[in-house]
Amino acid sequence: MKAKDKMRHVLDVLAEMFPDAHCELNHSNPFELTIAVLLSAQCTDETVNKVTVDLFHKYKTPADYLAVPLEELELDIRRIGLFRSKAANIQKLCRIVIDKYDGEVPNTHEGLVELPGVGRKTANVVMSNAFGVPAIAVDTHVERVSKRLSFAKPDDSVLVVEQKLMKLVPREEWTITHHRLIFFGRYHCKAQRPQCDICPLLDICKEGQRRMKAADSTKTKRKTTKS
Repeated sequence: MKAKDKMRHVLDVLAEMFPDAHCELNHSNPFELTIAVLLSAQCTDETVNKVTVDLFHKYKTPADYLAVPLEELELDIRRIGLFRSKAANIQKLCRIVIDKYDGEVPNTHEGLVELPGVGRKTANVVMSNAFGVPAIAVDTHVERVSKRLSFAKPDDSVLVVEQKLMKLVPREEWTITHHRLIFFGRYHCKAQRPQCDICPLLDICKEGQRRMKAADSTKTKRKTTKS
């Protein structure tokens, strides 16, 4: 099966599995989404959402984040991993947004990646979800699934994975594919104990087939030992 045909099959299966896949970070505007994605690095969306419930009630604008001491902001996000560096980046980001962009988050990829704590993945998420620009943000789930399904090589960098997906997925489907790959990786093709035995993509997943073969071999050995 050609790579594009294989991807088309995967996209159709994921559409059936997760028709309502979406960004699970709670936000009401581009600025809040930028803060939420920044906080989500090495942290679950669930934890971020618990923190931002109060955070977004207390801080409405970039100026609000600069009106408090850094130590206070650190306390407000202390449940988040790397909270000290993230708090510092948030205040630096807010200063730039005010001074350079009149208090509004930039609506270009180039402008976003210049902000402290905002990398390529964060910029892609903001561009696609806040500004409607097609993008594929490669997080740990997207990377894992892409490599397990052999759309990328095991040693490919995140950027290379993104570039390969962009070539295989129609541009108008980039954003929804990003969400569906995340849902697939988060709820089905998990890092630990992926659900290979009930996976509709098992027939094209060599890693899944190896896992199932290894599991069957283990079961056979246990039966032999018992008998």
